[in-house]
Amino acid sequence: MNRIDSLNKPLTQGFQAELGLIQDRAGLTRRQMGGIRRQAGLTLIEIMVVIVIIGVLAALIVPRVMTRPDEARAVAAKQDLASIMQALKLYRLDNQTYPTAEQGLAALVTRPNAPPEPSRWKSYLDKLPVDPWGRPYQYLNPGLKGEIDVFSWGADGKSGGSGVDADVGNWTL
Repeated sequence: MNRIDSLNKPLTQGFQAELGLIQDRAGLTRRQMGGIRRQAGLTLIEIMVVIVIIGVLAALIVPRVMTRPDEARAVAAKQDLASIMQALKLYRLDNQTYPTAEQGLAALVTRPNAPPEPSRWKSYLDKLPVDPWGRPYQYLNPGLKGEIDVFSWGADGKSGGSGVDADVGNWTL
């Protein structure tokens, strides 16, 4: 048999098996079936490893994320206090004195009628902000920690406290 005849001869079953050309009942070759078997899915151990990794990440990240809202409220309170203090300083420049305790912070929004009436009053704030916990800011004149005190009682709404319950005042700026 010459070389050309051997090329025209049908492939033997062993040679076909080596090439992966033998088909199963569904018409898939062994080569195609091997690819399907490798892509069939994840094993139970692989799934458990992924769940453990997700659990470890959650245990590390969740505590850090949960404290963020409280920190954001304290920062917002400090920003409000800074703007109130700026308005109070402008009030003092125009009127030579801070509003009295009776006049309160409302003197920054509406002209006070209680004595001493300001001589050169202007509107210093569009509206009086409330603290991030929904309560009005406190004002003392004379202050306990400075000439005047502007503060929020913190999350608990009571004097003192620590952490998120700590008072936030102009003395912390």
